[in-house]
Formats: sequence, C-alpha cells, structure tokens
Amino acid sequence: MYFIGIDLGTSSVKLLLMDEAGSIKNIVTKEYPLSLPKPGWSEQNPKDWFEQSMAGLEELLTGFEAKEVAGISFGGQMHGLVILDENDEIIRPAILWNDGRTGKETQYLNEVIGKENLSKYTANIAFAGFTAPKILWIKENEPENFKRIKKIMLPKDYLAYRLSGVFSTDYSDASGMLLLDVKNKIWSKEMMEICNIKEEMLPKLFESYEMTGTLKEELAQRLGLEKTVKIVAGAGDNAAAAVGTGTVGDGACNISLGTSGTVFISSCKFGVDKHNALHAFAHADGHYHLMGCMLSAASCNKWWMEEILKSTDFKGEQEEIKSLGENNTYFLPYLMGERSPHNNPNARGTFIGMTMDTKREDMYQAVLEGVAFGLRDSLEVAKSLGINITRTKISGGGAKSSLWKKILANVLNLTIDVPATEEGPAYGGAILAAVSCGVFKSVEEAGEQLIKIKETIEPEAELVTKYNEKYNKFTKIYPALKPVFDEII
Repeated sequence: MYFIGIDLGTSSVKLLLMDEAGSIKNIVTKEYPLSLPKPGWSEQNPKDWFEQSMAGLEELLTGFEAKEVAGISFGGQMHGLVILDENDEIIRPAILWNDGRTGKETQYLNEVIGKENLSKYTANIAFAGFTAPKILWIKENEPENFKRIKKIMLPKDYLAYRLSGVFSTDYSDASGMLLLDVKNKIWSKEMMEICNIKEEMLPKLFESYEMTGTLKEELAQRLGLEKTVKIVAGAGDNAAAAVGTGTVGDGACNISLGTSGTVFISSCKFGVDKHNALHAFAHADGHYHLMGCMLSAASCNKWWMEEILKSTDFKGEQEEIKSLGENNTYFLPYLMGERSPHNNPNARGTFIGMTMDTKREDMYQAVLEGVAFGLRDSLEVAKSLGINITRTKISGGGAKSSLWKKILANVLNLTIDVPATEEGPAYGGAILAAVSCGVFKSVEEAGEQLIKIKETIEPEAELVTKYNEKYNKFTKIYPALKPVFDEII
C-alpha cells in the first residue's frame, strides 16, 4: 500500500508518496502565488491550492501503481480564513496566518473580552494571525461578505473538502482558530457568540488520524485511484511535522528552525501556563501539546546573510565563528515582531553591545545565539509548568547548520537528536494516513517504528555554564527596550 501526505504551505504545496515501511518513494512540489494587496496583508486564492495539488498528485503517481494508494492526509498552514457561500463558492481570497490587518480586533478580544476569559473559553489568548480576529475583521470591514458566509474552514480543510465533499477539520488545526474549547475538544459557544457565527458554519471535528470520507469518484477516475481511498483529517503544520519527527506521546520535544521557530512539547495531559505565553493546542496523536512560536528564526539567518552581508556563503561565514559562549554582542530576533512569549507585534530586531573591536563574525554569532535565546524563552515557560525536558529532536532548514545545532544544544542544555528523515508536515501527513488505514495501531507506534536518528549533539558543561550567564543578560534587554519599541512604531 501507498500513502500520500500533502503539506499545504504558504508558497507551495509539497506532496509525498510513502510505502508501508515508511520509505519515501516520491516527492513533488508545486508553487502558487502569494498576494500582498496592502502593507501587512497576506492572501491567497484557495482554488490555486486545489489546482496545484491535483497537478502535483498526477505527477507524484507517475510511474507508480496508483491503485495501491490507500489513504491521503494533510499538514497545512494554520490559522488562515477560508469562507464559502451557500453554493460553496469562495467569497473572497483566504486571509493567511501571517496577515497583520487584525490589530484592532486582536486588541478588542484581549482587552475587552479579556485574556482571562479567552483562556477559559479556548485555552489561548488572541494573536493577530488567529482565525477569530479575521472573522471579526470581515464582519466590520466587509459586512456584505460576512452575511454570505455559510462555511468557515482552514486552508488544508478546503483542500480536503474539494477532495472528499466532507466539511471537516481536526483538533490540532482547529486549536489555532481561537474558536475551539481545546480542553474539551468542542467548539466554544462563547466564541461563536462573540464572532456572531453559528455552529453549522464550522466543520465537524475529528482526530488527525481519523478517516473523514473517501475520494470523490470523479477525482479518483482522473487520478487513476480507487474511489475507496481514505481521506484522513490531517493536522496543522507544526503538529504534522511533529508526527514526522516522532514527537508524540508524553514529554517529547521538537525544535523547528524554519522561517519561524517553534518549541513543540507533546503531552498526554492538558495544561496552560498562567500567562498564556505558550499556545495550548490539541496534538495529532490524540492528546495535547504546548508550543512556543517565535516569528523569525531561520529567517533571521537569511536576512543577515542575504540582505546585510549580500552573501549566500552561509557555511563560509559560519566557519569564522570560533569563540562560543564568549560573545558580548547580543541580538533580539524580533524582525517581524514577536509571538511567544512576548506577544508584541511592535518588538523589533536589535543589536546591542557592540564596541570598536566588534567584528562581522561577532554580529553573525549574535544572530544565531539570539534565535537560540528566543527559543529558550519558550522552554523556560514549559519548565515553569513542571515539564522536564532533557532532549529534543530538531527539524527545519536551520537544522542543516552544525554550528547552530551546537549553539542550541548548549543554550538550551538539551541533547539534540537529528532524525534521518526530515520531510516535515508531508511525511507526518503520510504517517497519519497509514495509521488510519491500520498499518500502525497508533501514532505513537508509528513514530517508534519509523523514525530513526542519524546524529546526536550533546551539550558541554563548560559551554552550558557560559551560555546560562549570557542568557540571563539577554532576558534583561527586551523589558528595557519595550517602551522604546512601542514609541518608535
């Protein structure tokens, strides 16, 4: 049997074909445009997702026995708002996760409705990227479009709807809408009232590994697949990526060094930190997870190299960095504002501590260390909840850097395991499809059997001590500069 994982990203859709043993047989990527109609806005046409996914599926299956495909599942960009009318027509372009137009609505939710109430209703507070503020924005700014809404869905769920005809979502992706009572895994009546929507506008809820329907017959014929192919709920991109690295069960951790950076901690128990600095979401394994998300991680590295140094020789520049734990230059990695733990869109990237003998490698080192310190901020919140993490997996483009992995191991004081297969949400989606089709008894079993480690980086006691001192100084910089950030924006 074959299983297909579809990762619906912001710039492209990645499709992956996996066999029962977890071996990747083929990968196809199809790009689609991103629209930026106004400063801070970010939109896409959901039809592009479907059309490019269908083209990708046809290419993915070329040379393989399509009749052997048993299931299709998904990982997808979270928080985006897709709205359909009574004829299932798209009302307006989807508003994406990185769209920043909802400042007014986010402030209303956090300050008028109140963070304490939001946390009680959903286990989270409002962020500009979440779905509920987007609904309020439509209601305020496009009232005619708001009146037409019959279905509200997330990006990957629009694709699943087009494939199966079933209006569904999973708990992990729904957790990021600010509409789900995460603890009890039901839609929040209070949030529906606040957003002036009805429950029938929201999709049916499933666990990520559950079958929601089967492939539409006309699509099965077009692709050469059986019409019995299972469409499986899938997960939000971070949860799907966690499945793809085996970060499931109780107390497992994954650090993602992508465009954004995340600390993802899976847990069998529901929990919320008292300041809501971490997201408390449902996980794709049927349990829960805590996640700290910093908006700029590997993108800080890319910015420094390509925009400032005008270079693409990442390896060569990093080879000049020699003195770990001894750098007196610091960098705040808030190039796009910050989410966890500060929740401050006004925060900005900042260098501090330079002197006449500061060199370019010192500043580059500060960028890499600043991201590591930012990730440690989230880890410290998890520790405050009594969660004891001693090792983590790592994924994302930034994880290709041996230097960065060494910095992270010592800043975080964690053993870092590098998975042999790192194909992100697409691989996690394929695993979820295999679980649904009975190849594995659970998501945890799939992780145990499929995920192999190719490299392990251990922290070094002397460096850990040095970085503890540096981190303690780093934590004092943002509070001192916060009033300045608020004033200069």
